[in-house]
Amino acid sequence: MKSTRILVGVAAAALVVAACSSSATPAPSAGGGGGSDRANISIEVVSHGQAADPFWSVVKNGVDQAAKDMGVKVNYSAPDTFDMVKMAQLIDAACAKKPSGLVISLPDAAALGPSVTKCIDAGIPVWSMNSGSDTYRDLGIKAHVGQTEYEAGFGGGEKLAKSGGKKGLCINQEVGNAALDLRCKGFTDGFTKNGGQSVEVLQVNLADATGAQQTVQAKLQGDPTIDTILALGPTGSTPTLKAIDALGLTGKVKLATFDLSPEVLKAILAGNMEFAIDQQQYIQGYLPIVFATLFQLYGTSPTGVVMTGPGFVTKDNAQQVIDLSSKGIR
Repeated sequence: MKSTRILVGVAAAALVVAACSSSATPAPSAGGGGGSDRANISIEVVSHGQAADPFWSVVKNGVDQAAKDMGVKVNYSAPDTFDMVKMAQLIDAACAKKPSGLVISLPDAAALGPSVTKCIDAGIPVWSMNSGSDTYRDLGIKAHVGQTEYEAGFGGGEKLAKSGGKKGLCINQEVGNAALDLRCKGFTDGFTKNGGQSVEVLQVNLADATGAQQTVQAKLQGDPTIDTILALGPTGSTPTLKAIDALGLTGKVKLATFDLSPEVLKAILAGNMEFAIDQQQYIQGYLPIVFATLFQLYGTSPTGVVMTGPGFVTKDNAQQVIDLSSKGIR
């Protein structure tokens, strides 16, 4: 799994070359605008995650840097909370601007599908990133940039089971988010097929960090056989880490998480967290802007899932990642 971790610059360069050389994409005349004036290219980005969130702030950094590097105009928007109705409205508003391209996350294809289809039918090319690896193709989206969530969860479950875990807990802050549900499903399968006995999903409300911590504490107190926890993101792992510490269970309950934050990296380096599953979200923001720009200029785009993970950040490589995290890249 470690081999899937790729350097940002190398990945971007390699995939840009791939995008330019793709033979399975439309001819330049089908690019929906063509021309060589990048200043006239406008791209809308709509995600389900807010730019203030530690994870999504790195995605937006990638978006912003790609806009600068490509010399195009990009607008980023997201609902205030995980709200598919609001997100669908934002997609509708973005498409009403008739942009050169649209980039979206796709946590719920059923809820967002009608808005996405409307955009595509209007001749606006669409790429997805982060969420939607299993559903993007059904909507006619050109390509997806991210990781396959089930396989990432499976790898995490396998790793935790092999470290001795028997009773697992999956902390899900957005039950109904297809990507997060797949992570829990993958974790459950990877864990139970490699020596773990069972996994239970625990829903928490991360809008109330103290309440989330108390929810995890109550669960651990009620079931002392739980020895392994996988959080689905940094905002879920932080209150979980505090809950474990408050109960004096540090070192007794193994904790891992999806994605990175300064707090996660410090915990890994200190030995208080086993690992983080890294999907390199900077690339998820960066590459779709590159692809949308190239499609307008040359009619080229990759197809399929452009994999950005999963990889594992452990105590062995955490310091290197911390250095990049301080720059807003990891």
